[in-house]
Amino acid sequence: MTRDEFEDAVRDALDEIPEELAAMMDNVVVLVEDEAPADEPELLGLYEGTPLTERGEFWAAGSLPDRIFVYRLPTLAICEDRDEVVEEVAITVVHEIAHHFGIDDDRLHALGWA
Repeated sequence: MTRDEFEDAVRDALDEIPEELAAMMDNVVVLVEDEAPADEPELLGLYEGTPLTERGEFWAAGSLPDRIFVYRLPTLAICEDRDEVVEEVAITVVHEIAHHFGIDDDRLHALGWA
């Protein structure tokens, strides 16, 4: 899958987020990177930032956007075909957006999103 096709899959996954939730997302950008960080090469996605549940009233003063990364090559490495990539991207996007809302990995695992 090309980078453009992968980015389309990420866009499609974002389009599936319910409007009510998407409207609540604040100061966050979603980025596609080819490689995961060197210390976690099999990572499919990563949320970097301050979850909405931890932001105080002075949080926004000079804050850069939170970042959600979706890693293309590790995702392609574990998937056998395009349909599987699309499904894995959707799961990864939901998982990382959940972190933006303050949901931790234990809760995501209990909900079946880890």
